[in-house]
Amino acid sequence: MREKTIYNTYKKGFRPYALAAFLVGIVGGFSTVLGPAFVQDIGISYNNTTWTALAQAMSTAACAPILGKIGDVIGRQRTLFLGIIVFTFGNALSALASTLFFMLAARFIVGIGAAAIAPVIMAYIVTNFPEDQISAGFSRYMLISSAAVIFGPALGGLIIAEYGWRIMLWICVGICVLTFAACLLLAEKETSHRHNLENFDRTGALLIVLFFSLLLCIPSFGQNFGWTSLPFLAVLAAAAVSLAGLTAAEKNARQPILPGGFMMRRAFILSVLALFLTQGLMQANMTNLIVFVNYTRPENTTVSGYAISIMYLGMSLGAVLIGPLADRFQAKSVLTGSLLLTGVGCGLLFFFSPQTPVLLLMAALGILGFGLGGNGTIFMKVTLAGLSPQEAGAGTGTYGLFRDLAAPFGVVVFVPLFTNQIAGLTASGIGEAAAATSAIHTLAMAELSCIAGGIAAVLFLPKVRK
Repeated sequence: MREKTIYNTYKKGFRPYALAAFLVGIVGGFSTVLGPAFVQDIGISYNNTTWTALAQAMSTAACAPILGKIGDVIGRQRTLFLGIIVFTFGNALSALASTLFFMLAARFIVGIGAAAIAPVIMAYIVTNFPEDQISAGFSRYMLISSAAVIFGPALGGLIIAEYGWRIMLWICVGICVLTFAACLLLAEKETSHRHNLENFDRTGALLIVLFFSLLLCIPSFGQNFGWTSLPFLAVLAAAAVSLAGLTAAEKNARQPILPGGFMMRRAFILSVLALFLTQGLMQANMTNLIVFVNYTRPENTTVSGYAISIMYLGMSLGAVLIGPLADRFQAKSVLTGSLLLTGVGCGLLFFFSPQTPVLLLMAALGILGFGLGGNGTIFMKVTLAGLSPQEAGAGTGTYGLFRDLAAPFGVVVFVPLFTNQIAGLTASGIGEAAAATSAIHTLAMAELSCIAGGIAAVLFLPKVRK
């Protein structure tokens, strides 16, 4: 009877959250091949892929702490359902897009939906799972998320090749609708406490979206328009002003969205630093691999989808095999090992050539994914350890903000670095395949430097008590 009661209190209640994690993962897998296909279809250059990825990343990251806080106010389950509805609507709009601006707006809406889903899943694990099962809960969440993506890039690439990217997106919309119906059927009675919206930090919410959106634009504007250009300087100045306003607003708010005490912990600061230096390689390398394959073997672009699927398979295995090791050994020791694996994956980029075997493409992303899968699980444990139920929504949302900033940060730094170098080399008369090969070797050197910095940050993490 006791085992049945425990099951009913957290495992059974987790089912709608697990389905939502699966939904974001599988649709995200399909969407990995959307950007390059869309810009190619409407006839604009590949460096515009940065903007399609950035639009969704901006809202996914910036809205996470706001919607995590709202989950504490209106209930996590209700927030989950609203997130799925917005996520579905954004994908439907994406399928109708015919201009870059329309697509950017649609992907921004998709990101809002994703931002509502992720924090409430993590908050449920922190507050509803038994203390000795929280690490296992995070591993399960990472496994569901990454495993759902495994077949998305390959299937998405095949669907695009045969029917186009719009049909692929309508399939995603259908998956969203079915998942929403299943979540409604499996929903349990809401157990999270609700609070009053009277003192909700509306000014802080607006400034959070503004500042973190501008923050993501800074490196992209610098690389695309020039570090002394007027657009870059304008974005930099606006980001500085919004940061000053955000700092003042959160200091004076009765219920600030960003929990200052939580953010000042050494575990949070160093984990976020390591995330920015390493986890961002995932999304960037996916996009860059697609572009690399398009330049070097335009007759068979679907192979990039297979390689990306292998990367997500590696992430799933890393979440299951590496993540739980942090319960047996010190977390920072395990993190160092998994970061070394990501270095091996990035180091394989040095061996890429215009005739790169498909197995090498898969090995590079597969090993990278294996290391990143372990990292993601362990960083959640290190950063969120000790959160009280009252802090869960704001804390997981704040962590989600910085975690979700890591991937687009990698995109806005490494994708323009790669695509702009290709454009410069081809303009000087070098063939496209040779230019792409030279650019990806430069990319490998930059990424290995970031991984070394991430390992240095991890070494200073505090020890996690057993």
